[in-house]
Amino acid sequence: MADPTYTPPTVWTNDTENGGKFASINRPTAGAREEKALPVGEHKFQLYSLATPNGVKANIIFEELLEAGHSDAEYDAWLINIGEGVQFTSGFVDINPNSKIPAMVDNTGAAPIRVFESGAILMHMAEKFGKFLPTDAATRAEVLSWLFWQVGSAPFIGGGFGHFYAYAPEKFEYPINRYAMETKRLFDVANNRLKDTRFLGGDDYSVADMATFPWLAPFVTGDIYGEAKTFLSIDEYESVARWVKEIADRPAIKRAKMVNRVWGDEDAQLPERHGAGDFASKAV
Repeated sequence: MADPTYTPPTVWTNDTENGGKFASINRPTAGAREEKALPVGEHKFQLYSLATPNGVKANIIFEELLEAGHSDAEYDAWLINIGEGVQFTSGFVDINPNSKIPAMVDNTGAAPIRVFESGAILMHMAEKFGKFLPTDAATRAEVLSWLFWQVGSAPFIGGGFGHFYAYAPEKFEYPINRYAMETKRLFDVANNRLKDTRFLGGDDYSVADMATFPWLAPFVTGDIYGEAKTFLSIDEYESVARWVKEIADRPAIKRAKMVNRVWGDEDAQLPERHGAGDFASKAV
């Protein structure tokens, strides 16, 4: 229900006592809070992330490239535990001034290239290997439109619905309903598109699917935000469900979901990933 007693302050300031689960990391300032270098492995690509829906996007492009036979896409994936504030260490801030996962370093050239923001990572890797991003102008435009649709829409699902429904210290009617309706609308956008096409960008699997799958799939399978699947009537979106099932069966997706995961079934967790052999003991 609405809170009739709240009066906005003259100036908003940080209130660590009233921010819910993420109060300790939700501050109005940027930059490093601790001097600490990031670990570096032996591969040319260094990924620093956590298996949240945003983080999984980066895992997917690496695992899909490897699955497609691009052995030079081997990478080290290092755990960045955002609940512990690791994203605010100096090493991480150096590669992502915004202190959000995922972020990566490409050491294939004469000088290291930092890449942050999940959509940028997907495009960087797709263009580097000539895979999962079409070169035909019309198809490329369609894929990029859906990629950036997802980039612009995900905050309303996670930071909007997910936060107020699952993480806010109090459950108030207005923000939950506002973002629940937006989440349903986004599912309807995807469902309408997928009634006519196999994948979001058209006939072929692309970075647009890699970006969107980690956000929509957990609602379809009921693996996120408790009973949200039922409350949001996710079963209504049959074309999204068909698309989720097809993508979920891809071997690269099964591996990607494990990388930098530190919760749930232990057999589905791989806190760090340094080579294909790390999956040997996992059910993939």
